[in-house]
Amino acid sequence: MNTVRRETTLSAIGTGGDADTFDSESTTMTTPLFDLTGKVALVTGGSKGLGKAMARGFAEAGADIVISSRHAEELEPALAEILAGTNSRGKWLVADMTDRDAVDGLAREALAAMGKIDILVNNAGSNVPQAVDAIEDDKWDQIIELNLTSCMRLTRALVPQMKSRNWGRIIHISSVMGLTSKPGRSSYSATKAALIGMTRAMALDVGEFGITVNSIAPGPFLTDLPASVLSDAEQASFAARTAVGRWADPRELAGPALLLASNAGSYITGTTLLVDGGLLAKGF
Repeated sequence: MNTVRRETTLSAIGTGGDADTFDSESTTMTTPLFDLTGKVALVTGGSKGLGKAMARGFAEAGADIVISSRHAEELEPALAEILAGTNSRGKWLVADMTDRDAVDGLAREALAAMGKIDILVNNAGSNVPQAVDAIEDDKWDQIIELNLTSCMRLTRALVPQMKSRNWGRIIHISSVMGLTSKPGRSSYSATKAALIGMTRAMALDVGEFGITVNSIAPGPFLTDLPASVLSDAEQASFAARTAVGRWADPRELAGPALLLASNAGSYITGTTLLVDGGLLAKGF
């Protein structure tokens, strides 16, 4: 099928004067800096929220996509939405990231299905609010396993094939709660702060192989998770604390993720990109 291309010229930055273009009909980014054509991205927790938004951004930039979550009934329609209007291929895989065998199996299945994984986004995570003197061991262990250990295991499984090609992008989704916190978030903040530290160390392990490792620390993004654990008053309070006075739409994380996943971010590694609408800037 022939596609009519309607291109909007963007400013040329670092491209030797060639204008960047965006194909508004097929929603495919054609700038060389952000072009992911030929790359394969795996996004955990990719059936909704931030994961789905980032996967969509990668597909628009030309990448083939693998998404995973625990629920097949959510994955199939999500992948269809992610790929709609693009030329990208996709695969969805069911995986419980609190099950170590399932995490290892996800890596094997993704590689078998797509042949390689160039971009890994460790996005799956959860939050069980409990005050420090009420933390239950099983809930603590669950959050540590999901938010932290699964990220290590999946990264460990996929790094060797990235090394073999001397190219890779690893993005851990931390949180503003890894840099600040609120009552009842000891478990969650512990894992998100740990991801920031793990990011620094991993970057040093793999930098010589052309692999970058970074974290994104989102602030108030209105996804299912904060909607389920925050009251209306808490949601309003978070919005008021930002410089822009609102919660973010999940699609507003696609750009930062694309920067770190593409050649545009090739010299960014071992760091945490704060995407919080100015929440931490507004101290008083």
